[in-house]
Amino acid sequence: MMLMKDSSFKSKVVSSTLWSFVERFSTQLVQFIITVIMARILTPSDYGLIGMIAIFISLSQIFIDGGFSSALIQRKDRSETDYCTVFFINLGISVALYIVLFFCAHPIARFYSQPLLSPILKVYAINLIINSFAAVNKTILVIRLDFKTQSKISFFSALGSGLIGIACAYGGAGVWALVIQTIIMSVLNVILSYYWMRWFPKAIFSYESFRKLFSFGSKLLVASTISSVYDNLYSLVIGKKFSSDDLGYFTRGTSFVTILSSNISSILGNVSYPILSQVQDQNEVLLNIYRKYIQLSSFIIFPLLMMLCGIAEPLIEVLLTNKWAGCIMVIRILCFAYMWNGIIIINLSLLKIKGRSDLVLKLEIIKKTIAIAILFISLLFDSLSAICIGILIYSLISLGINTYYTGVLFEYGLAKQFKEFGLYLLPSAAVLVLSWIPNIMIESPYISLLISIVFSPIAYIFVSRKMGLYGYYEARELFGRLISKNK
Repeated sequence: MMLMKDSSFKSKVVSSTLWSFVERFSTQLVQFIITVIMARILTPSDYGLIGMIAIFISLSQIFIDGGFSSALIQRKDRSETDYCTVFFINLGISVALYIVLFFCAHPIARFYSQPLLSPILKVYAINLIINSFAAVNKTILVIRLDFKTQSKISFFSALGSGLIGIACAYGGAGVWALVIQTIIMSVLNVILSYYWMRWFPKAIFSYESFRKLFSFGSKLLVASTISSVYDNLYSLVIGKKFSSDDLGYFTRGTSFVTILSSNISSILGNVSYPILSQVQDQNEVLLNIYRKYIQLSSFIIFPLLMMLCGIAEPLIEVLLTNKWAGCIMVIRILCFAYMWNGIIIINLSLLKIKGRSDLVLKLEIIKKTIAIAILFISLLFDSLSAICIGILIYSLISLGINTYYTGVLFEYGLAKQFKEFGLYLLPSAAVLVLSWIPNIMIESPYISLLISIVFSPIAYIFVSRKMGLYGYYEARELFGRLISKNK
């Protein structure tokens, strides 16, 4: 796959990428179907309430990890002592943060003028403690490149919790259906990870291990915290300045975009990081793999998001009904913002692999300072559209900044990278046009949606093949292996 001398390593790259796709999209397909069913029962306000506490849960989860997972993956001489030390650190911090959130629940509810948020947060935050029990197991799976086991754990956790969530929603539980679903998913994830992994922590804690891992992970912790604050700041600001319905539109619209862009980006990032870590001292091999990941990411993400932009209106009408029409504008704008995620994440992976967590932190400080300024400027226009356009502007700036240090360290900056991903822009623009036309010409949303999702991908694949795009052949190999494995 990656033009490398070691065929066994090449096979591992292909297999790991393949199973990571299976893991993420089998789970996401189940979650997507469940979300559609629940969204038709629940209201935008229900999802808005969960969105209001997202920043507190997300920040807490980052502090629990503390960058230790990335440090374990990057470190070559990791030991059982390291694993056990990280386990007890995660557990201790999760308990401490739960106590903090428990006593902060009432002030947070008053901030939003939503009294129901207090009991919701007290129950929802239990997930922090539950998830800490499976954090090291998940890291070990990534280190082993065992995405097949991770696929099974994620799939059955999503399926079991989703069915319970739907039952609760039909039973009239309202927003509590979302809370219960999340807790059940966390419990199942822990149970299944121990069942399939058979790794159990020993009563071992090493200060020396903590010190070594923290020296690398601490910078990633600060960088992740800054990034998470920014990512969730929109929910905080929209929840405070606009209505819970508006926040529901924003979170649901964002989820439609991220199910494609962020999931594929995360797959490539999660796979590329441990794989590239194994060849971190071989710059030529490193860049060769890196270039292929950029092309594969662009080949898949660009056309999918352009098609989603084109079919946004009939898709929402068919799946969620017109009560969610406020999502359409959010989806259309954010498709252009999130299409660069794969390239941005892979650039950061290169810095981590080289042990330059200091540069990762520096980049996050610079980018998020700019991003927050853009957010507050967009608030002056007092509309969700302006906020989404601000996210688009920031994503383009982030692309330029992230590729700067790649250019410094590897002489492979934005101009050279554009030669890799720029080839996929024109065919993807054609997908946007082809998927939009049926929506304009055909009154029935069902028929226009069907025509768009059938013919625009066929046209894209045909053009990609004629152009001889590398991403086409790479994707064909991956999915060809998937089909052969399932026969």
